[in-house]
Amino acid sequence: MGSAAVLLLLALVGAGTLLLEQVQGTENVTALYGSTIVIPCNGGAPAPEDLMFIKWKYETSDNSGDLLIKQTRNDQATIQATDDYAKRISLDDKYSLLITDASLKDQKTFTCLVVSDNDLLECPVSVIVYKKPSSVQVMDKPEALQKDKLTTVGTCVSSDAHPAATITWKKNGQPLLASEKAVITPSLKLDPATGLSTTSSTLQYAATKQDVGAIFACVSTYKQTDEELEMEPLSVHYPSEKISLQVMSKGPVVEGDNVTLKCHADGNPPPSSFFFHVMGEKVLVENSDTYTLTAISRGATGEYKCSLTDNKEMEASQRIVVSYLDLSLSLTGTVVKTVGDALSVKTENSSSGDAKVSWTQNGKPVKEPEFSKLTYADAGVYVCEASIDGLVRRQSFELVVEGKPSITSLRKHRPEGAKYKVLTCEAEGVPEPSFHWSINNTDEKSTYINGKAIHTITVIPKVNLTVTCNVSNKLGEDIMSISVSSIFEEHERRESGGDSGDQSKLIVGVVVALLVVAAVGGLIYWIYIKRRQGSWTTGEKEVGTAEENKKLEDNNV
Repeated sequence: MGSAAVLLLLALVGAGTLLLEQVQGTENVTALYGSTIVIPCNGGAPAPEDLMFIKWKYETSDNSGDLLIKQTRNDQATIQATDDYAKRISLDDKYSLLITDASLKDQKTFTCLVVSDNDLLECPVSVIVYKKPSSVQVMDKPEALQKDKLTTVGTCVSSDAHPAATITWKKNGQPLLASEKAVITPSLKLDPATGLSTTSSTLQYAATKQDVGAIFACVSTYKQTDEELEMEPLSVHYPSEKISLQVMSKGPVVEGDNVTLKCHADGNPPPSSFFFHVMGEKVLVENSDTYTLTAISRGATGEYKCSLTDNKEMEASQRIVVSYLDLSLSLTGTVVKTVGDALSVKTENSSSGDAKVSWTQNGKPVKEPEFSKLTYADAGVYVCEASIDGLVRRQSFELVVEGKPSITSLRKHRPEGAKYKVLTCEAEGVPEPSFHWSINNTDEKSTYINGKAIHTITVIPKVNLTVTCNVSNKLGEDIMSISVSSIFEEHERRESGGDSGDQSKLIVGVVVALLVVAAVGGLIYWIYIKRRQGSWTTGEKEVGTAEENKKLEDNNV
């Protein structure tokens, strides 16, 4: 087909007189504001083989215009638009129309004309442009809410959207509906230049005490997508209705303590100044809710008060009882006594109540020290403890019981198979006694606990001898001796009596058994004789042989 024929066909297409025209149903294309719009031609179907040209145009209710035309597959598209589209349109290799920098003005119907030798397709496409809000923010936020008074919580603004966003409010995560306590005022503004909408909503709320710390949030909903903007927790301002006085002490108030009084009022913001009534005086404290009594004395027991500076009728009181405790002992420091002496301790205490008194000796509980006759075991550190209402007093003394040494045991021992002997000398005495032996020795060992001393030595006696243990301290001394045989003689006796020892033991056992039998026989015979003598002396006539009677008579002579 020649160029003249094409021009004639274009004129006919423009005039809408071609009899073979087919109109497709209108499709919809969505695009994001500011992005490139891609409008497919004939749903993206391939162009026919006998394609003559493709043309794009647009139509609105009050306007229409040509955009571009492409005559053959190899030719460049020719821009026909003379308006704003001239710089924003192009054609891709699938004949789709591309429009850059999408705006709401692009919401119209674009038509693709596909002209071939035998057919003409008209494919309209409707373009819809969306724009999400450019920002969501809360303005006009207050420092605090006022109790039972409508106060602006904030104005939530969702800017420059298409279609317009909707705004709702939440309190503590739950939807907040309009009511007498919650007044919601919405508004909508349209930018005539861009056609974009800005939605705003102002919330006013009458708070209660229970709303302290409540978290409000505005929710901007765009195309079923929520953007929630949570506000900082808001406080609620209200005047004080209750006041209390607290004694800041972990336990009972004890004489000498620093005691802090704390006045608390339930208003918000809390009062910053108070009057404290202390021992008949009224003290003003500013920018603080506490007052400290330093080194409180037992005479400070009484009632204390605090009140508001702007409402003196609102006051609170608290009684303070000061606990005190004095403790003294008749014995202090180090007390030195002699074994056998008597000892008693007098305790005096003064307190604000009934004090509990206990004693320990070297950390172990004991009764009150009272001794008629002291022993070494009675020595130690005695602590008297008195307590009342968490107050504790302690007094102590150290008892030292002295006495001259006395040897309680002196013994010897030869370990099995050893070629030496161990001598052990035990003694009692305070101060700690020293040990002296009358024989040379080795491996000396000593212990001294609670007045008891143990001293061991190792010796190798070559001959039989007598060993003496001597113990002494500043109060006197004691001596004891023990016989120690030569280890060589013991060794010879053990070897010589090696195999015969068991036989000797057997012989001794037999002899002892025979002696026992003889003794039993003699005892029986003696009893028999006694009975026979008794019968004669009683004058009874015993029946027997003449020989037996004669023997009995001879024995009684």
